[in-house]
Amino acid sequence: MSYDESPQPARGRSGRRKLTVAVAVLVPTAAAGWLVWQGMSGPDGGPTPASAAGVAASASTATTPSAAATARPRTGDAQADDVPGGTVPAGPLAGKVLVIDPGHNPRNRDHTAEINKPVNIGATSKECDTTGTSTEAGYPEAEFTLDVSHRLRDLLRKEGAKVTFTHDDERPYGPCVDERARIGNTAKADAAISVHADGSAPGNRGFHVILPALVKGGGADTTAIVGPSRDLGEHIVGTFGRETGSAPANYLGEGTGLDVRGDLGGLNLSTAPKVFIECGNMRDSSDAELLTDAKWRQKAAQGLADGIRGFLKK
Repeated sequence: MSYDESPQPARGRSGRRKLTVAVAVLVPTAAAGWLVWQGMSGPDGGPTPASAAGVAASASTATTPSAAATARPRTGDAQADDVPGGTVPAGPLAGKVLVIDPGHNPRNRDHTAEINKPVNIGATSKECDTTGTSTEAGYPEAEFTLDVSHRLRDLLRKEGAKVTFTHDDERPYGPCVDERARIGNTAKADAAISVHADGSAPGNRGFHVILPALVKGGGADTTAIVGPSRDLGEHIVGTFGRETGSAPANYLGEGTGLDVRGDLGGLNLSTAPKVFIECGNMRDSSDAELLTDAKWRQKAAQGLADGIRGFLKK
């Protein structure tokens, strides 16, 4: 996931774009126009023990994606399904509500004071959010998670699902991990998924799905979601591996591709079945080559969509 707070390779802000919108207002006697410029720029909890050990290690150089590969569409309201006309196409997931939680935020790094403030995650507290990790070449996890999340959203919508994002790069930072959980709860989601990539040591490869542990106390109670979340996670492990060709992580989960954690507010506070997916290790050069490949990211999104569909249609 990575909640890696170690110094990351510097990167420019060339990914930030400006959108020019011209608005003309007509009145009975004359027409006036003006131009509006809007600047647009492109898991919770600490890392696993393996991740903590790995962030200090150097990794091989990874391929940096081209601008075309990382470009992504923008939406207005990150928390609403903005299907044109307000309609959702008919399909096998018609009537289902899904929440996608793109891990981190590209601008968290500019708001360290805000994201370091603790929030309640149940029996304890944790920082609001973290910056996430990046490849050695500087491709940020927060950019990766948004790209995969957009691809996943499009696939799920085509099958008739109503899709809600926790954010869509429209905020200066965050949202905090407790708010991410609340968005899914308020939406009454049938399932929720938080998209991430890990920041472990070079040589640690593969993907894994994080499941909620049984947590009760301080406003958290995962009793009702532990079972269905495991079911969701097991479906995703199978379909994600099949679509991407990636193997389950070789550094945790004993080859199952599953990891259970009780220290993540996004899971502890959820009332909907929810999992986190760590799509690969950004600090390993071989995994980074996959994560920075747009075609592979499309396969990753397809694997996630197939797993979610299998869980909902079982």
